[in-house]
Amino acid sequence: MTPQALHDDAIVIDGLIIAKWNRELFEDMRKGGLTAANCTVSVWEGFQATVDNIVRTNALMAESRDLVRPVRTTADITRAKEEGKTGIIYGFQNAHAFEDQIGYVEIFKQLGVGIVQMCYNTQNLVGTGCYERDGGLSGFGHEIVAEMNRVGIMCDLSHVGEKTSREVIEASEKPVCYSHCLPAGLKEHPRNKSDEELRFIAEHGGFVGVTMFTPFLRAGVDATVDDYVEAIEYVMNIVGEDAIGIGTDFTQGHGHDFFEWLTHDKGYARRLTNFGKIINPEGIRTIGEFPNLTEALSRRGFSEAQVRKIMGENWVRVLRDVWGQ
Repeated sequence: MTPQALHDDAIVIDGLIIAKWNRELFEDMRKGGLTAANCTVSVWEGFQATVDNIVRTNALMAESRDLVRPVRTTADITRAKEEGKTGIIYGFQNAHAFEDQIGYVEIFKQLGVGIVQMCYNTQNLVGTGCYERDGGLSGFGHEIVAEMNRVGIMCDLSHVGEKTSREVIEASEKPVCYSHCLPAGLKEHPRNKSDEELRFIAEHGGFVGVTMFTPFLRAGVDATVDDYVEAIEYVMNIVGEDAIGIGTDFTQGHGHDFFEWLTHDKGYARRLTNFGKIINPEGIRTIGEFPNLTEALSRRGFSEAQVRKIMGENWVRVLRDVWGQ
């Protein structure tokens, strides 16, 4: 089977997209052959603003129902593949939208949220992000993890501090993930995960989605799709071929103001980091170029079965474990 034929036949899931919502994005998802994607609807927003984001996105998806469909269960992912559409999973990059109300967890589950990152770079009521001193998972955080387990929302630890991450992994009765991270073994960065962290989550039944965000890749802005595959291979050699997938962190369509909002605490306070130039790896600059990743994996020597697992089958399995359906 040629790489293109394999891509067309496979389940292809992106575990993190934070691109600008519009029809052009959905069209590019279809061009890239995405079966489903975890798409961010909340970062710094509280409860009301996040609900407003979901309302707007629901309307946009309804207008583009020829291209996309909502995903509540893994059966919806299968349906998206059969229908030639991209399934949209709503995800948070911060538990801030839960505010101090445990009951909001179930409300958001009912609104279609399937994956929630516990913290985004800094401290919240649940725990600590990766850019400040890590106090670990709070007592309230333990309650939030238990409620997320109960209703079937996956705990994401990509931007979470090491201590908080370890305590979430230990507290959760269901698999948790780094939906979009890179290995510190290839480049030291506060957002990258050490070999020990990667091994620990895998040993506890967790999952790792590998990102291609160039500030975190060894080659930086000069990275190519092959550099991204190098990182995938590095992580797979630690966690195994059944605990790895894709989480690109595509920011397609966003400009300077969006990155300023992301890189300041709460979207406006102290600066946390400065990414510099934002450019995706050559060969996968846009979501529409996703088939190039399948080709690069095949070129690297991954078997057809491994490519299928990495590109989406592993995501489907772990989401079924968490969602229960």
